[in-house]
Amino acid sequence: MNKILIAIAMLALVQVNANAYEAVARVVSATPITETVNHPTQQCWTENQQTTQYVPQPYNPAGALIGGVAGGLIGSTVGQGTGKVAAAAGGAVVGAITGDRLANNDAEASTYTTSTPVQRCRQVDNYETVTSGYAVTYEFNGQLFKTTLPYKPGNELRVNVAVTPR
Repeated sequence: MNKILIAIAMLALVQVNANAYEAVARVVSATPITETVNHPTQQCWTENQQTTQYVPQPYNPAGALIGGVAGGLIGSTVGQGTGKVAAAAGGAVVGAITGDRLANNDAEASTYTTSTPVQRCRQVDNYETVTSGYAVTYEFNGQLFKTTLPYKPGNELRVNVAVTPR
């Protein structure tokens, strides 16, 4: 604790004996310090996506009904007795199957195409060169000094000069 108090007292004495003033130095050069900065943006657009859908034709039972009746009638003309009934039943079955296939096989599924808007996006880099400061060389009292400033100085630069005893 005592060492800290002694150090603070020494600094106070040095500051009391210091003389400081403001002066003007001549700027020798001021070179821009540049850096490349990326400002990415999002680029979006809309595309139309084509979609094809199949729509099956509805089932048509009329062919099976008409074919079954016609087959039964034709089958009943063949044979005698119980054979006539069996022929009518067989003709009805064959006629129903044939009528169903004739009515529904020709009906192909229809298609239709729709266009659906789809948004697509991507990130686009936008690089820009910016000046982040200036490397400045200035001359004061016959000596050259270098510093970095956030602004571009003119031909002269105001400097603080502090003189302290050794």
